[in-house]
Amino acid sequence: MHIINVVGTRPNFVKMAPIVEEMNRTPGIKQTLVHTGQHYDESMSRVFFDELGLPKPDIYLGVGSTSHARQTAQVMVAFEEVLGESRPDLVVVVGDVNSTMACAVTAAKLWIPVAHVEAGLRSFDRKMPEEINRIVTDALSDFLFTTSRGAIKNLHKEGIPKEKIFFVGNVMIDTLNKHRDRAANLNTPARFDLDAGEYALVTLHRAANVDDPRTLSDILDALIAIQQEIPILFAAHPRTLKRIDEFSFQHRLDSAPNLQTIEPLGYLQFLDLAMHAKMVLTDSGGIQEETSILNVPCLTIRENTERPITITEGTNTLVGIETEKIIAGAVEILTGKYKDGHIPKLWDGRAAERIVNIIKRLAPK
Repeated sequence: MHIINVVGTRPNFVKMAPIVEEMNRTPGIKQTLVHTGQHYDESMSRVFFDELGLPKPDIYLGVGSTSHARQTAQVMVAFEEVLGESRPDLVVVVGDVNSTMACAVTAAKLWIPVAHVEAGLRSFDRKMPEEINRIVTDALSDFLFTTSRGAIKNLHKEGIPKEKIFFVGNVMIDTLNKHRDRAANLNTPARFDLDAGEYALVTLHRAANVDDPRTLSDILDALIAIQQEIPILFAAHPRTLKRIDEFSFQHRLDSAPNLQTIEPLGYLQFLDLAMHAKMVLTDSGGIQEETSILNVPCLTIRENTERPITITEGTNTLVGIETEKIIAGAVEILTGKYKDGHIPKLWDGRAAERIVNIIKRLAPK
């Protein structure tokens, strides 16, 4: 069986790594790894590949960064050529980025079966580009691998036949469990003169948060207030740094003595920082899941989330984007009043094994 596995962004690498590893040790499966190049920073991509043990991509499409429409179209054109030459038995896509949807659409139009890992997640906010990508990809997929019972309910409501849906767990946790011991020994907090358990870690990248000057200003106001109580390490996305500069906000960060802004880190270093943080403030979906496994309080700076299980069962709280609510969430953690969480069902490090077993048993050959 020939399977093409598609990645395009750094979160895709984290999700795909255990699947590729499992396929490579499974007799009867030949896998080809295609990197669309949606995240085009070569050095950061290489760090993730090296740290996660991913093999060098067999095919690199080199699409790069542009508008949603152009990026999606360019992936489709390039991927159509790949499929025409190789005619695989199955295409596997992960997550909810433009590459995910583009490759699913291209394969489906060529009558090549598609498997979607992390299917059924819904924020119910169609202003999010990722939400459109999720809906389209799930509608076209033949195998829908879910991380939670809630995701299964979403797919049932959208009319997806139950025989296409498989509850397998969370491949991001496969990767986290495999690498957490390595990460824990890096002593990354000390690199930034921080003590374990005595700092807050922040990430911020979503367009809704950083492209609007009022919203970004309100979030920065919250961070500036919080850093008066606990040091903050702000792992700033390039998009966020660009907007901070455009909106002339840098002087506000410079005036906050306990707020350090750093460039994005590799997977292991960031994992080390997350597991040793007092709290994490983020608008990332994957970090909501990782903090729940690490038992670290997480405040999600968004009005909605496609991962509600991290709230009902994990350590995540949706605090929105208002300054006062973000500060209130942080105070709750600092005063020891925060909730406890537990690990969701099947988030046990064996999701990739379940996925590959199902594919081998049911996929056309």
